[in-house]
Amino acid sequence: MPDKKIISLLPAATEIVCALGLENQLIGRSHECDYPESIKNLPICSAAKFIPGSNSASIDKQVKEILSDALSIYTIDESLIKELKPDIIITQAQCEVCAVSLKDVESALIDLMDNNNTEVISLEPHFLKDVFRDISVIARRLDVEECAEALLESFDERIGIVSHKLKFKASKPKVASIEWLSPIMVAGNWIPEMINIAGGTPILTENGKHSPFINFQQIVTENPEIIIIIPCGFSIQRTLQEINLLVEQKGWQDIDAVKNNQIYIADGNQYFNRPGPRIIDSIEILAEIINPKLFSYGYEGSGWIRFNV
Repeated sequence: MPDKKIISLLPAATEIVCALGLENQLIGRSHECDYPESIKNLPICSAAKFIPGSNSASIDKQVKEILSDALSIYTIDESLIKELKPDIIITQAQCEVCAVSLKDVESALIDLMDNNNTEVISLEPHFLKDVFRDISVIARRLDVEECAEALLESFDERIGIVSHKLKFKASKPKVASIEWLSPIMVAGNWIPEMINIAGGTPILTENGKHSPFINFQQIVTENPEIIIIIPCGFSIQRTLQEINLLVEQKGWQDIDAVKNNQIYIADGNQYFNRPGPRIIDSIEILAEIINPKLFSYGYEGSGWIRFNV
C-alpha cells in the first residue's frame, strides 16, 4: 500500500502516528502539536481564536463566549490544507475546547473531501480503553496493525508492573486532580481510572464522564490526602503563574493534603490531557506521586514537581 499523506489536527493523534512509525507520512499539524520535537517543522494548519497567554478565568470566558455563538474556538487554514492535498485528516469529537472538531473539518473541507476522497478519522476517547482503541483504529486505517499490537502490548506490560506492585497495598489515599483553576474543574474521562491504577481514590469525578466544574468548598469537604494540579494545556511553569487561585481559596489550609505537604503540579499539556501514547507515562507519574516508596521512574522535575506550600 502506498504511503498516505496525513494531517493531524490533534496533538495526541500526532503522537500516535509517530509512535506507529509513520512520522514520515505527516504533512501538516495543528498549532498545538509539539511532540515529538521533530514534527515542529511541519506546516501549521489551525489556530486558536482566543488570546494566547490569557489567564484561566479569561480563557474560560473567551471560550464560553465563542461557543455561545455556536462557533469553534479554533480556525482551520482551509487553503493550506487544500494545497497539501492530504489523504487522511485526523481530528476529534470528544471536546470542543480540546482541538479542532469533526464538524469544523467536515464543513471547511467538504469540497476537498468530495474531489480528492480525503478521509477524516475522528477520535472520541472517554475511557482509557478508548485511547487504546483509537490507536488501533489509526493503525488499521494506515495498515500498520502489527505496530499497534506491539505498542499496546508494551502498554499492558507497563500497567501490569504498576498493578502488581500495588497488589497487596490496602490503603488508597483520596486524590483530587484539578484540571482547571478558574473556575475549578476536576479531571474526568480517563483520569479517574488512571488514579485508581496508580493506587489512589479519585474524588469529585467519575470515570468516563466529562470533567465537572465544582466549587472549592467541595474539595475542602472531601478533604483529599493528595492534590494533583494538571490544568488542560498548561505546562508546570504556566500552572505556577496561577497557583495563587488555589492557595488563596478559603479553607485551603484546612485540607490534609496541604497540611502534609502533598500538593503536586504535573505537566497536564504534555501528559494527562493528551489521550495518546504518553498516557502510560501519566500513569507512571501518578504512581510516583501517590506511592513514592514503590515507584521511581524519573519523571520528577520534568513531568511533575512537589509544590511547597
